[in-house]
Amino acid sequence: QVQVAESGGGLVQTGGSLRLSCTVSGLSFGDYALGWFRQAPGKGREGVSCISASGQVTYLADSVKGRFAISRDNAKNTLHLQMNSLKPEDTAMYYCAASSFKTPPLKTSFFGHWGQGTQVTVSS
Repeated sequence: QVQVAESGGGLVQTGGSLRLSCTVSGLSFGDYALGWFRQAPGKGREGVSCISASGQVTYLADSVKGRFAISRDNAKNTLHLQMNSLKPEDTAMYYCAASSFKTPPLKTSFFGHWGQGTQVTVSS
């Protein structure tokens, strides 16, 4: 059974930083691309960032470029999202997801395994 678990969310002031982590078990971690998505109240789930199975290809949404960075540690089955210069509009539930595609588009339909999410709140 595949299990995806996020951690690291919390409350932070504008301009602050957080580092989200995600552990994945029950699949061959190095064969799966991984992504971060977020969903704010009343809005749809949007892609934030993704990283290929090899870790060589990364993608960041325009809204977070220059502020967020994605990385993975295949030896520890762990994914990270470093978030700097946080803004109130970054407030959302953040979800980690795994895709059987090696380099998928950052779209929810390409990701088949999801965590329960971790809340990020940025105060103004």
